[in-house]
Amino acid sequence: MPLSAPAPEPAAPPFVPGPPGTHITVRGLTKRFGAAPLYESFDLDLPRGRIVAIFGPNGCGKSTLINMIAGLVPLDAGEILFDGKSLRDTKIGYVFQNYRDAMFPWLRTVDNIAYPLRLARRPEHEIRRRVEELIASFEVQFDLPRYPYELSGGQQQTASIMRALAPEPEVLFLDEPFSALDYEMTLFIRQKLQDVFCRTRTTMVLVSHDLEEAVYLADRVLLLTKRPARIAETIEYARPRPRGLEALSEPEFVRIKAHCLEIFQREVRR
Repeated sequence: MPLSAPAPEPAAPPFVPGPPGTHITVRGLTKRFGAAPLYESFDLDLPRGRIVAIFGPNGCGKSTLINMIAGLVPLDAGEILFDGKSLRDTKIGYVFQNYRDAMFPWLRTVDNIAYPLRLARRPEHEIRRRVEELIASFEVQFDLPRYPYELSGGQQQTASIMRALAPEPEVLFLDEPFSALDYEMTLFIRQKLQDVFCRTRTTMVLVSHDLEEAVYLADRVLLLTKRPARIAETIEYARPRPRGLEALSEPEFVRIKAHCLEIFQREVRR
């Protein structure tokens, strides 16, 4: 009796694009560590030209999410497109939480900043021009010919952000970029990121463990549940930019922050 042919693999569901204005489209994202699912058939649409902050309970996979979108962590299943393009055809920048490990200690700070431009084989005169633009934009007062380990933490993180912005990325990912900085430097870099955003409208995706910071910087706050993570709620904050510190005491900011905190506490108790 002849053997029957194996059943064909089920067809993958068709890719459904996001609504108009979507920049990053995530469909069917699945990720497991061991037997525990972190994300399971997770869908997400991130808008173009906005700052989106991701906030949620500890261990819910905030950093893992942007690392998968940025191509640093492999997916178990799913598809991610940037304006309909693959990651390979998209220019991204990434600011790591641990700037000490992110900077190349054998390169001078100025060469760290220029590194992605040299990697792309840009002409030296273009590299010098772009680095000078960044120096002016961030009002750099420290000595860029020094090595990263000779600089303060805030100076290293400033240089790390400059390096991420050097190739003029379409999307900038920031993984808790202020967590190791003092408050004075945090305020400075927050303002500089807003300045960059106002000039370029670069899509930015920020992971933060600080709710005030997330609401203050973002146009949209994405609140995640505990694992397997899903979207508990998406909160819009429409205050115009640039946003000064006075925004922190305005009724609308206080209301949105309180609402986000309520959702966060509900998810933690689940």
